[in-house]
Amino acid sequence: MKATLVLADGTAFHGRSVGSTGERVGEVVFNTAITGYQEILTDPSYRGQIVTMTYPHIGNTGINLEDNEATRPYLAGFVVKEYCGYPSNWRKRDDLEDFLQRHGIIGIHEIDTRKLTRNLRETGAKKGIISTVDHDPAGLMEKIRSYPDIEGLDLVREVTCSEPYDWDEGSWKWNASPKKTEERFKVAVYDFGIKQNILRLLVDSGARVRVFPASTTSDEILEYDPDGIFLSNGPGDPEGVPYAAHNVRNLIGKKPIFGICLGHQILGLALGGKTFKLVFGHHGANHPVRRFDTGQVEITSQNHNFAVDPDSVASECDVTHINLNDQTNEGMVHKKYPVFSIQYHPEASPGPHDSRYLFERFRRMIEES
Repeated sequence: MKATLVLADGTAFHGRSVGSTGERVGEVVFNTAITGYQEILTDPSYRGQIVTMTYPHIGNTGINLEDNEATRPYLAGFVVKEYCGYPSNWRKRDDLEDFLQRHGIIGIHEIDTRKLTRNLRETGAKKGIISTVDHDPAGLMEKIRSYPDIEGLDLVREVTCSEPYDWDEGSWKWNASPKKTEERFKVAVYDFGIKQNILRLLVDSGARVRVFPASTTSDEILEYDPDGIFLSNGPGDPEGVPYAAHNVRNLIGKKPIFGICLGHQILGLALGGKTFKLVFGHHGANHPVRRFDTGQVEITSQNHNFAVDPDSVASECDVTHINLNDQTNEGMVHKKYPVFSIQYHPEASPGPHDSRYLFERFRRMIEES
């Protein structure tokens, strides 16, 4: 079936449909990861976005039962150069197209993703629409204009859990059951759109994990009496969830806190800082980040469109990590309290494991406190 992708600047791409049918508007971004499309598809942080994969062949290994990062995909659309309709892998349980159809995700392939990526790199991420029912660029442009910008939207409420729940599954390895680690401390997790591998690594570190909805008040968190508090990743603009920053502000200094991605940005706002939108964001599994304490360079997995202005939190925090591509803030630690955060994804999935030491750092911070 024919499919059309139109960007807010009027650029149009005509290709073939893969997945569901209909129309979907979202912010178009690109991801530079070579592998891990299943984890990318099921990352709640992509809510409201149309994801373009720069690697040309997608779908080769199908879909398996173990690699989902959430119970379903949340992204608005999926763009690839060439969809593989004949996947082959010993773990495969489903085809990518069947997976997309089952979850109502609209995709397009057989377009020039190099041209699309260059557009986004040179002029920035922008709204776009994928349609299998309307192929008139002028008409599709009108639909894009009527769609709200991502700035200021509360996308977290669309991906967070509705009730608190406990998580006790650790990391799994091939041909082995998930390892059960002795529980040594309690962690309350704010779910802004959390990836499941974060929960697994918290369990691996010895945590008894309870996950709370994003709107949970600071009093409710303190009533649970955790030994530490975790602020998860999630989609969209951190300024779109002011209630989260308010609650985190009331928790600083009372419990050790560790934040990742959106949690890092919300912590920045809670400390009185400011955030800003990146031109085309950071999405991929190969971003170099330098640690200030050791000088080492980590290759990291990233997925965010906003960043914390380091000058705005300089009175409260020291910057601990910096992005070597654009020098943006990738990590910070509070000068007085046991509080730190990271902009990238140390849990990877997909991506390298260079940064998993941060979960051990959180454990030690809790034990010392």
